[in-house]
Amino acid sequence: MTGNEPLRPTLRRRATSLALFLALMAAWEAAIRLLKVPAFVLPAPSAILSALGNGLSSGLYLKHLGVTFAEVVAGFALGSGLGFLLGVAIATNRYVAYFLYPYIVVVQSLPKVAIAPLIVLWFGLGIMSKIVSAALICFFAVMVNTVAGLRAVDEDRVDLMRSLDASNGQIFRMLRLPAALPFIMAGLEIALTFALIGAIVAEFLGAESGLGMLMQSMNFSMDVAGSFSVLVVLAVLGLSLNQLIGFVRRRLIYWERSPPRAAEAPEKTPARAGSP
Repeated sequence: MTGNEPLRPTLRRRATSLALFLALMAAWEAAIRLLKVPAFVLPAPSAILSALGNGLSSGLYLKHLGVTFAEVVAGFALGSGLGFLLGVAIATNRYVAYFLYPYIVVVQSLPKVAIAPLIVLWFGLGIMSKIVSAALICFFAVMVNTVAGLRAVDEDRVDLMRSLDASNGQIFRMLRLPAALPFIMAGLEIALTFALIGAIVAEFLGAESGLGMLMQSMNFSMDVAGSFSVLVVLAVLGLSLNQLIGFVRRRLIYWERSPPRAAEAPEKTPARAGSP
């Protein structure tokens, strides 16, 4: 196995990872009890687990989780689609790249936290403002990776296809897009995380429902354990969405799954008599 090859999940490795997590939680719990840290400063894992159980059993977390999930998925789809289309236009048309790309960079350089209140003001406290905020913060990652992937194609292969009388559409569909898929999928993984952040930030500023709004209300009531339990739900949501993107990546870029062949050691020829 090479040094940069990822470890395959086995039962032993999963058990080791679980044991490390449980040891970390036990150390956290022991530190809170021994140092007598107030619950409003840092709650113990047992208090967080209790708040998480109460929120899930009452159905409160599931209700707000559905709203945040819809905002993230819709914003991710809108932002990723827009980023892909703009990336294709910029990579394939030099006029679009010259006239449009500088304005996109200017918009992206604006701090999203600063313009999020304007988005809430323009689109209201409903789900639309969260979708726009999530789309706005995640589209740039997909666009940049799409441009980089489409421009990374070997031009000799493009010239070969043109010599075979292939059209621009055929070159894009059969050569440029498959070669750019690893870049695009990497951009989608980043964009999905950004979409979750954008939706939560917009919910912090003003929302009728959602996990961000629920966390804000818990912070106002000094329910720190409840806030941490919402963070656990958000972490599980982000991890689940990331695993889904990874599943799609493995299905689309199937050639990445083929294991590399082990390098064969060169055969040693027996030394002849009298040879050094």
